[in-house]
Amino acid sequence: MAEITAALVKELREKTGAGMMDCKRALGETQGDLEGAIDWLRKKGLSAAAKKAGRVAAEGLVGVATRGRQGAVVEVNTETDFVARNETFQHFVRSVSELALGTGDDIEALKAAAFPATGRTVADELTHMIATIGENMALRRARRLEVRNGVVLSYVHNALAPGLGKIGVLVALESTGDSEKLGTLGKQLAMHVAAAKPDYLDVASVDPAALERERDVLREQARASGKPEAIIDKMVEGRLRKFYEDVVLLEQTYAIDGERRVGKVVEAVAKDLGAAVTVAGFVRFALGEGISREQGDFAAEVAAAVKPR
Repeated sequence: MAEITAALVKELREKTGAGMMDCKRALGETQGDLEGAIDWLRKKGLSAAAKKAGRVAAEGLVGVATRGRQGAVVEVNTETDFVARNETFQHFVRSVSELALGTGDDIEALKAAAFPATGRTVADELTHMIATIGENMALRRARRLEVRNGVVLSYVHNALAPGLGKIGVLVALESTGDSEKLGTLGKQLAMHVAAAKPDYLDVASVDPAALERERDVLREQARASGKPEAIIDKMVEGRLRKFYEDVVLLEQTYAIDGERRVGKVVEAVAKDLGAAVTVAGFVRFALGEGISREQGDFAAEVAAAVKPR
C-alpha cells in the first residue's frame, strides 16, 4: 500500500477537482493507488466538479445571520435560479452565513472553516455539492458588522426562506439606548438601504477619486452652459449636494416617509431615546451584482439543436 501523503492528496485534488476529504477517502479506499482513486471518485460522481468550474454562476442566494451585537451576510452563487430552491443548497447558505459571524470578512478563512456535521471544510462541502447537484457554485463574498453597544439588524428583500433571498442588508447602530426602539430603527434603515442603494455612509467617507470625477463632470456642464469661470466652482459645490443625496446614506431622503433626510431621522430617534445613536456601518449585497453573465443566442442554439447531423 502506497503511503497517503499530503502531496498525493493534493495531486488527486488537482486532477479531479474533488474536495480534500473526498480525495483522502478515495486514496484510503484504493490503498493509495492514484489512478484507482480517480476512478473511485468518478464512480461516486465527485470528480465532476472540476468540469463545471468554468461555467458562469450568477444566480444563487444571499444569506444573512445575526447574533447579539453581530451580523454577517454572504453571497453564494449558482448557475440557475432553480438550485436556489434546493433545500440542501439553502441549508448550506444558511450555515455559511452563521459561520461568517466568527470568520468575518476573510473569505479564505470562511472556506477553511469546518462545515457542521460533515467532517469537511466549507470549501470541500461546496465541492461536494457541485458534484451532487450538478452545477457550478461559488462562495463569492462575506461581510460582518459588529458594535460594542447597540444592535445589528438585518433585512432580506423578497425572502425565499428565513434569512435567504436576492438582496441582503445589515445595519449597525451604536448606542446605549433602548434596544427595542433601536431595533425598529435598524430594521427600517435596512429596508431603506435595500431600496435606495447608498454607496457611502456619510460625506466624509465618499471616495475622493469618485468625488473628483463628479466635480469634473459638473465643472464641464457649467462651462457648457456659458457660465463665467468666476462662479463655476461655487456652482459645482452647490450641485454636489444632489450627488451626496444620491449616494450617501445619511444624506438620502428617508424611503419610509419620503420627506426627512436619514441623518435627521437618526437624530430624532436619539432625542427620543435620550442617548446618542450612531450608524456605525451598513452592508448591502445584491445577488450577482458585478458578475458578467453569458449572453447566448437562443435562436442559434435552437437552430443548432435541430440541424440534421
